Amino acid sequence: MVQGWAFWALLSAAFAALTAVFAKVGVAGVPSDLATLIRTCIILVVLSVIVVITGQWQSPMSISGRSWLFLGLSGLATGASWAAYFRALKLGDAARVAPVDKLSIVLVAIFGVVFLGEKLSLLHWFAVGMIAAGAIILAIF
Repeated sequence: MVQGWAFWALLSAAFAALTAVFAKVGVAGVPSDLATLIRTCIILVVLSVIVVITGQWQSPMSISGRSWLFLGLSGLATGASWAAYFRALKLGDAARVAPVDKLSIVLVAIFGVVFLGEKLSLLHWFAVGMIAAGAIILAIF
C-alpha cells in the first residue's frame, strides 16, 4: 500500500466527498451551526483517541509559540470554513456547494505563491485555471 502524500491526499478527497453527502443529509432539520458543533465534537473525540493510540501525544508546553499561533489561526479559519460550508449546504445543493468550496484549491495555489514563496509552472497555473472554471461551471449551470 502506498503511504506517500498522494495516497493521503486521495483519501482526504474521498472523505471530503463523503463529508458533503453525509452533512447535507445530517443538516436537514438542524440549525447549521449546531450541526457544525456536533461534527466538531465527534472530530475532537476521534482525533483524541488516534493521538493517544498512535503515541503522538506530547506536552502542550513543548510546542513552540509560533506553532501555537499558526495552529490557532488555522483552527479559527477551519471553524469559519465549516460554519460557512454547513450554512451553504443548508441552503443549497451539495453538488453545487462542494465545487464552490473547492475553489479553495485555487486560493491555496495563489496563497502558496504569495505567502510561502512556492513556485508553479505555466502548466500548473493552467490547471489551477481549469479547476476554477470547472467549479464555476458546476455551480452556475
